[in-house]
Amino acid sequence: MSERLILRTEIQAGLVMTGQDRDGVLSLAPRIEAAGFDSIWVGDHISFYIPILESLTLLSFVAAVTERVRLCTGVYLVPLRNPTTTAKVTSTLDVLSSGRLTLGIGVGGEFPPEFEASGVPLEERGSRTDEGIEILRRLWSEDKVVHEGRHYRFGPVSLSPKPLQPGGPRIIVGGRKGPSFRRAGTTGDGYISHMCSPDQYANNLRIIDEHAAVARRKEVDFETASFLFTVLDDDYERAHGRAAKLLGTIYNTDFTEAAKKYCLLGRPEDCLEQMESFAKAGSRHFVFSLLSDANEFIEAYEKVIRPGLASLDLG
Repeated sequence: MSERLILRTEIQAGLVMTGQDRDGVLSLAPRIEAAGFDSIWVGDHISFYIPILESLTLLSFVAAVTERVRLCTGVYLVPLRNPTTTAKVTSTLDVLSSGRLTLGIGVGGEFPPEFEASGVPLEERGSRTDEGIEILRRLWSEDKVVHEGRHYRFGPVSLSPKPLQPGGPRIIVGGRKGPSFRRAGTTGDGYISHMCSPDQYANNLRIIDEHAAVARRKEVDFETASFLFTVLDDDYERAHGRAAKLLGTIYNTDFTEAAKKYCLLGRPEDCLEQMESFAKAGSRHFVFSLLSDANEFIEAYEKVIRPGLASLDLG
């Protein structure tokens, strides 16, 4: 891509945890790891249109029943929590998981009531996220931290134990608008897309690279991920109909056209073809958010998709 952001040469894959209760998580998490996935991802909201478990609590439970897979948030809404508390919880999780945490972060905003309930003005979510990233990284790596910012003032304070990963977990920035691309390019360890076409993905990476140039970053090991809603079905139209219906329920809006652009739909072979377009655009980590049966998809991943990843054209 450039001398600034160095993209990885291998393709990785992760699965979003769909279990909503203890038994579901206990059965699914080890199954995901055994199938050869590289990562397990969880969504994050305080309150939303549908039920959702708290992300870091859920990952701590997943950590106890897995040994290898990366544990990732996709994405953690930084402005909804005090970053000092977040730094403590994530440090603890990184220690208990033997250094497997990746913090995908975002600003949120699609469900304003959770901001009101958390006492956070919606219009401050961007500035709170920028300041939060700085605080997280300092508390993960420094002692006697003193911070004087727009939203937070404290110190000197030290958090111990520190994360096992030197400097703390990698921060992967998610989002669909300019400030997110600026954040990824200037301070992020990577970028994860959401509801994004391959053409948009390539353009987003160009914008991120331009921000990295302004920040004078060089040779950053930059992780590029794509969050992709997925429906397996031998019939494309049936897969599309299911995706549009479920996403409409999740986000409380019409997804008829968006589902065609932003989802992996159809047979496993069809999904691989669609994934190749993202790989050519720069994506190296595919994050599948399933809108169909998890066991069926895992079987298809083991038999068709995982072997097919090695032959994807990276462009």
